[in-house]
This record gives sequence, C-alpha cells and structure tokens, in this order.
Amino acid sequence: MLLVGMLDSPYVRRAAVTGTLLGLEFEHRSVSVFRHMDEFRAINPLIKAPTLVADDGTAISESLLIIQHFEDIAGRSLRPVDHGARTRDLALTGIGIIAADKAVAIEYERKRPEAQRYAPWQERIVAQLHTALDLLDAAAGRSELTAGPELLPCDIAAAIAWGFCRFVIPDFAPTVRWPALAAQAQACEALDVFKAWPIDRQ
Repeated sequence: MLLVGMLDSPYVRRAAVTGTLLGLEFEHRSVSVFRHMDEFRAINPLIKAPTLVADDGTAISESLLIIQHFEDIAGRSLRPVDHGARTRDLALTGIGIIAADKAVAIEYERKRPEAQRYAPWQERIVAQLHTALDLLDAAAGRSELTAGPELLPCDIAAAIAWGFCRFVIPDFAPTVRWPALAAQAQACEALDVFKAWPIDRQ
C-alpha cells in the first residue's frame, strides 16, 4: 500500500499513525497537492490528500475511509469494544476532526488577498475552532483523552489537531488557554509512533 500526502496535513498524519498502530506496512510518499499537482493528479485525479493506493491499485480518498480500509485489513479497530466507551470515542474523535477542519479553513482564509476575505465567515470558523478546543481540553482534563498506554482514535485525533494548530496557526491556539489538551498532545508527540510521523513540510 502507498499513502500519499504531506505530513503537515492532519488527515495524512492521522491515517499514518493509525495504520502504524494497527501493525500495517505501507509506503509513504510526500507529495504536495499544491506544489506537485501533476504528480498527485497521476496518482489520484481528484488531487486529494491523503490518498491511499491499495495493493490492487485502487485509489481511496478521505482519511476516515482510508482508516476503515486499514481496519478491514488488520481485522480490528483501535476503538473500544464497550458500547458507552465506543460512543464517547466517536464523539471525541469527531470533535478532533472538526478542530482540524476549522484550523485548515482558517489557514486557507489567511492565504486569500485581504480584499477577498469575509470577516463574518472568519469569525465563525475561529469560534468553531475555539469551541472544539474547549471541548477537547475539558475532555483531557477529565482524562477522557490520554496518551495511552493504548491509544484510542479520539486520542490520536485530538493530539494531531492540536499539533496542527500549533504548527500552522499558533496565534489562534495559545497553549495557556487549553493546557490540558496541550499536555495530552505533548505526551502523545513523545511516543514513538508520533515521532515516526512528525509534522513536516518537506
């Protein structure tokens, strides 16, 4: 299998960390959807990161579906078996993904010329990001988000979203405002599996 995309993408990184934790072997190719459009188009005409090229050559888009494919191959999931714990994990994973989504949206808005920016939209996505971070920080404070010993999808999603925020839009995510989340993410980043897939723009 081949995972394609830059590790400065929270979606690529979450798929890579999850696949590794599931014990799968796959190649990673760092290809930018901006700087290497022609190369990426040859792999996936949608130019969508991450893209997973399965063993039979099928290109799978969207990180959630790539992770589902990983789970299918591994024959297991990182999610808890207990119904209540599984539901909480799904809820918190969703919040982590939303935090990453809004951080990406803020970064894209900042790339627009000033005359093309719409202040009410900017305010909305910043508020959504901060609400998501509030919820993740509260969960980390209740130890519903941890750094293991067995990482859950929600732990991975939260830590990667926070890492992306600090990497790309640190002014919008001061550590002092969300200390519990920052500590949980820092503990995850110290793990070998996170070190194996560092945020990188190369």
